[in-house]
Formats: sequence, C-alpha cells, structure tokens
Amino acid sequence: MKKIIILIFIFSLAFLLRFYKLGENPPSLYWDEASLGYNAYTIFTSYRDEFGEYLPLARFTAFGDYKPPGYIYSIVPFMFIFGVSEITVRLPSMLAGFLMVIFTYFLVKELFNNKTLAYLSSFLLAISPWSIHMSRGGFEANLAAFFNLLGVYFFVLGQKRKPMIIFSFFNFVLSFYTFNANRIIAPLMLLFLFLLYLKDLIRNFKWVIFSIVFSFILLLPSLNYFGTKESRLRFEEVTIFNNLEPVLTANNRISYDGGGILAKLIHNRRVLFAVDYLKHYFDNFSGRFLFTHGDVNPRLSSQNMGQLFVWDMPFLLLGLYLFLKKRTKGMLLLILWMLIAVVPAGSARETPHALRIISILPTFQILTAYGIYHFFLWFKNKFFLSRYYLSLTIICLLLSLNLFYYLHNYYVHFPLDWSGEWQYGYKEMVSYVESIKYKYDKVFVTSYLGRPYIYFAFYGKYPLDKFLQEKEAQRDWFGFWEVNKLGKISFKGPAENEDGRILIVSKPGKFPSNYRLLKTIRNLAGDEVFLIGEKT
Repeated sequence: MKKIIILIFIFSLAFLLRFYKLGENPPSLYWDEASLGYNAYTIFTSYRDEFGEYLPLARFTAFGDYKPPGYIYSIVPFMFIFGVSEITVRLPSMLAGFLMVIFTYFLVKELFNNKTLAYLSSFLLAISPWSIHMSRGGFEANLAAFFNLLGVYFFVLGQKRKPMIIFSFFNFVLSFYTFNANRIIAPLMLLFLFLLYLKDLIRNFKWVIFSIVFSFILLLPSLNYFGTKESRLRFEEVTIFNNLEPVLTANNRISYDGGGILAKLIHNRRVLFAVDYLKHYFDNFSGRFLFTHGDVNPRLSSQNMGQLFVWDMPFLLLGLYLFLKKRTKGMLLLILWMLIAVVPAGSARETPHALRIISILPTFQILTAYGIYHFFLWFKNKFFLSRYYLSLTIICLLLSLNLFYYLHNYYVHFPLDWSGEWQYGYKEMVSYVESIKYKYDKVFVTSYLGRPYIYFAFYGKYPLDKFLQEKEAQRDWFGFWEVNKLGKISFKGPAENEDGRILIVSKPGKFPSNYRLLKTIRNLAGDEVFLIGEKT
C-alpha cells in the first residue's frame, strides 16, 4: 500500500506541474504552435492541411518549413473534445511529459530491478525544470522524446516478452514522424540497441524481422519526400555545414603553406568542419547550460536557472563515476542514449539547444538518481541513523527550496518578463480586429512580429475553403511562404494615398499621423505591442 501511495504522489505531482494553468503560461501561443493548431483544425474539419493537401503523411508544408505530421495529428482528437484553444494545442506535449514520468519508472525497474531507484528516477523527472518547461508548450520534440522513451522501454522489455519488440519499432517510427532530429536519433538508437542486445535478438529473430518489415511499410510514405529539396530545407537553414568560414580558412592556410599535398591534408576543410561539429556537440553538455543558465532562448527555459537543478550536478557526476566503475548493461544503455540524442544538434548553428536534444531525457534523471541512491546507501552504512535522517532532511529541504524558486519564477516572473517572446498580443489584436473589421473596406496589419496570418486563421477558425479562396501568398528567397493577404486583411502597410474606410494595426512608434488611435494592445509587462486605429 505504501508503494502505491508513493507512485500516486509522484504521478499526481507530475500531472499538476504540467497541467496547472496550461492555457495561461506560457502566456500565449508562439507562431509554430498556432501553425500546428490551425493545420490540426483544417484536418479535423476537412481532412486537408492549410494548402488543401489531403491527409499529408510525409510532411505538412505549413510555413514552408515542412513540419513532420505526428504532432499535428495528435492534436486532432483533443480538438474534437475541447475545440480550438491554447490548451488543445499543448495537450499532446503536456501528456507526453506526464507519461514520460510513468514510463521512466517502468524502464528503470526493468533495467535495474530496483523499485527504490525507479521511484527516485521518476520523481526527479517529475520535478525537472527541463521536462516541465517543455511539457507546457506545444513542442513536437517533447512528444518525440516520449516516443523515443517508449521505443527504448519496449525494446528492453522485448528481451523477456518477445512480441514487445514490435511496439519498440512502432514507437521509434512515431518519433521519426514527429520531430526532425528524431529522424536521425531513431535509427541510431535502434542500431546501438541491436549491438547491445545482439545475443537476445538472435533468439528473438522472427519478431525482429517482422518488426523491421512492419516499420519499413510504415515509413514508405516518407521515402519519396526524402529525395526532394524540401526535405533538406530545415537542415540547410540551421546547419553549420553551410558556413563558408571553414572553407575560406582552409584555403587561406593551404595557400600560406605553399599548396602542397601535406598542407591540403593538414588544413582540409573537412577537418575544420569536424572540429566545429565537435564543439557544437559538446556545447550541449556544458555546465553553464545544464546547471546555471539554461538555454538562452526564453521559449526554451525560464532564464533564471539551468536545464537541471544545480544540486543535480554532484549526484550526476557520482552516477557517471559508478557507471565507469561497474559498467552494467543498463548503465551502458543510458550513456549510449545520452550520446546519441545529441548527434543531430551538433550540426546546428545554435548550441546548446534544449529542444533539439530533449530526447536525452530521462537519462540525466536516471543517472542522478543512481548517484543519490548509492550515496545514501554509503552514508547509511557509514554513519549513525540519526545523522542519516538529518542529512536526508536537509537535502529534501534544499530540493524543495530549489523547486519553489523555479516555480515562483516560472509562474510569477517568466510571463511578465518574456511574454513578448511568445508573440503575446496577437490573440487580443485578432479578437479586436475581427469584432470591428466589418466597418471597414480595408484592414492593414503589421507583420513585424512575424506571420500574423496564422493567428487570424487559428483564432478566427477560418474554414479551409474560405482560407484557400482569400489567401494571397508567395514564397520568399529561402523557400518559406509569406501570406500577404487574407480577404480584406492585408499584411503589408497601406499606401499614402489609400482611399476608403481603413483600419490599421501598427507597430509601436510607427503609427501614422493621419489615423485616429482606437486601441492599444500591451504585453504582460505593459509594453505596447500593437496600435490599432482608423483613417481620419
């Protein structure tokens, strides 16, 4: 009974920390969330995406960034139940973060046959700032991380229960269809799991072959897509390998050294790219990122502490030390998992990046729990029970204070300080414009915050037929779609001699003198976001 109460407490805490005020904090939908939501809405209402394509399987065109389809389809059932809202868009990510806490417990119990370690690992993930933060936004990567965890769990379970291996493959395929980074992580994870459990897999040969064939069939819709230019667009946008600096540096050094074969070998641009990759790869393990400052992007961290708690550090290091000392199969799996999850992020310009490497969870929490567990075993055997319980109480108090500090900052200061980073004001602006636009012949909306059309489409619940009929769009130089007009609403500024009844939505400091101000939209910090007025 006591063990059940502990599990209920951990799981309830995990749910509460991820669901409480889900629609209010983060303070608004940023543009990718709005895009996911509107494409889910068009699928729900017409079985087509915003471009009119029938049930896309390989990708959704969206802004021209070609989003994987997994997260969009996961929103649809919730939209059927709850309608169009911020919570609906975020529920798949929220539930993924919650369920990761549950399956971390089962995975650790399976790997180490230790319930205390499983409780502790699950608890640490339940209160993890990294997991909480990512579970509260509509992040595709968080759902993919959940599928990745399920893939590992069912693979391990499949060594005892042979049919479970097919669920492992199925979840890795789902992660593949949910987030771009997992299109690299999933096959690498499977490769190393195969190597780690090769002897067991030989005895499970029939189910393995069946799982491979089944997965191949599921991946067929994406095969043609990966031969297209569009499939490489996102990679080319973020990769370090488009940077010409290593090439120029290599050429200059080769020229300086006389241009011989030795110079070309020493200063080969591929070597410089490899060094650059390793730098970006290991950025994701920096102490500043993990324990003190976190991701610099306010959408990806609370900006006042690391992705992990600072007190995690000594116990995480102890867990890594014990791995090097004991080298069990379970610990080897965690280390390989940790190293693989960062492979795609190493090729990106922006590092460290909490979102791209979130499939690394819950390895940090499990290794930290391993360190805590063995530390207290040693402490309990070394000292009197009174000192043991006193130390345990002190550590629990420090943990509670650190968690309270994070939650206070997240719920009180984060929305005020960073509402602008979440495009706060769009919902309020759209609501006001929609309520009065019938009075005007033309409406001009600034696009300085980026992609305003998607907010009119999402919050206005634009029927797809009407959206396709009224939309005027073109592709920019990078291949992204720019929607310039939606019915009477134009997303470019009016001409000086524009005639008729005109409503304008302007950025602060750019409000034209020949317009009368009707309404000011402010963010949660009180800063002006939009100025709405009519021509006098």
